Amino acid sequence: MEKRDYYEVLGVSKDASKEDIKRAYRKLAKEWHPDMNPDKRDEAEERFKEISEAYAVLYDDEKRKLYDQYGHAGIDGRFSQEDIFRGVDFGDIFGGFGNFGDIFDMFFGGGGRRHRPSLRGRDLAYDLEITLEEAAFGAEKEIEIAKYKKCEACDGSGAEDGKVSTCPTCHGAGQVQTMRSSGFFRMVSTSPCPTCHGRGQLAEKPCRVCNGTGRVRGIEKVTVKIPPGAYDGLRLRIGGMGEAGQNGAPAGDLYVILHVKKHPDFEVDGLDLLHESVISFGTAALGGEIQVPTLDGKGAKLKIPAGTQPCTYMKMKGLGLPDIHGRKRGDMYVKVNVEVPRKLSKKQKELIMELEGKEKKRGLFMKK
Repeated sequence: MEKRDYYEVLGVSKDASKEDIKRAYRKLAKEWHPDMNPDKRDEAEERFKEISEAYAVLYDDEKRKLYDQYGHAGIDGRFSQEDIFRGVDFGDIFGGFGNFGDIFDMFFGGGGRRHRPSLRGRDLAYDLEITLEEAAFGAEKEIEIAKYKKCEACDGSGAEDGKVSTCPTCHGAGQVQTMRSSGFFRMVSTSPCPTCHGRGQLAEKPCRVCNGTGRVRGIEKVTVKIPPGAYDGLRLRIGGMGEAGQNGAPAGDLYVILHVKKHPDFEVDGLDLLHESVISFGTAALGGEIQVPTLDGKGAKLKIPAGTQPCTYMKMKGLGLPDIHGRKRGDMYVKVNVEVPRKLSKKQKELIMELEGKEKKRGLFMKK
């Protein structure tokens, strides 16, 4: 699903102050906190995560600047989910409201359910090599990822026929407390339940295919959509296509890093392209028209003025690479080199000597 505009999510204007953003987030977060919406918890979790991500980006000066300039591509292409929320002080926002372990579980794998450990699947990275044409105009590429996938036999629950029961040790809490006394002090430590390993539930009969883990190793085909204007080093995030989480926990994300192959006809400089063409001595002297290649394969005509010198650069406006946001397009610069003939006929030599003699009379050649 396409992400909504962060300002729209929080209901603030694009020139909103940090206090305005903080105030709007506090109001929406309390309204959509999952604990306040037990009857529609799944919807509340998604809304809560959406408004929390919007706040984390817009309240941070660096991330907000990137978002204002590039939109979601400026965030998704540079930050992982953990990076987006790193450094955000939610305690300062809520002032004790809600369970903050649950809040971070929602972001990083607990699904918002109380006391569950973070069993979210790992994020994965994949290096994808593409052509310059695919980067410029966009493309769809199918890749294969070796990873842990959700077990289809138990639908990721880890239990045969999906039947589970409450853990008798932690009574469904997923964690146990241990109290130690030292003089007048008592210390209470919390740790995952050793019986259910923090899940709060036990499979009545573990799945025979995945041995109760809820996932199996396999190969999955993924379609990667490359946006027009992509560039070397761009990271594309595909949510939920990382490794499957354990026992029904959310999957991680897949990050596809693009690498643009070297092109035989063009060099890349930002959005501009550089192409080198070789013209004949006669065309350089008398002028003419040559055909140069373009990325779309159609080619374009370039007018050569009479008297063009070797290593002359000529600009062809708008024939470079598109910006990833479609706002502008680079230019193509053609470096013209003159091919000097290696073998000349007697007539050709005479004509060149005659030309050189005339040039000497005009004082264009230095005397030895």
